[in-house]
Amino acid sequence: MTVQTIPEIEAMTAAQQIELMEALWKNMSERNLNSEPPDWHGQHLEDREKALAKGEDEFITLDEFENDLRNELK
Repeated sequence: MTVQTIPEIEAMTAAQQIELMEALWKNMSERNLNSEPPDWHGQHLEDREKALAKGEDEFITLDEFENDLRNELK
């Protein structure tokens, strides 16, 4: 067995953080941890469909989303 020490995230370089993230993603994918969505996802989608049907919510384009996000982050 190999013991690995992972430094504090803040002490890692961007390249090290990306390497760690990729290793975690690869491991999770191989173990198929993301095969079933959590129950709350289905409930959230139902709630969104109801809100859309009532006119309480609406779809926006990806361009609109990106512009909104950019404005929010300014």
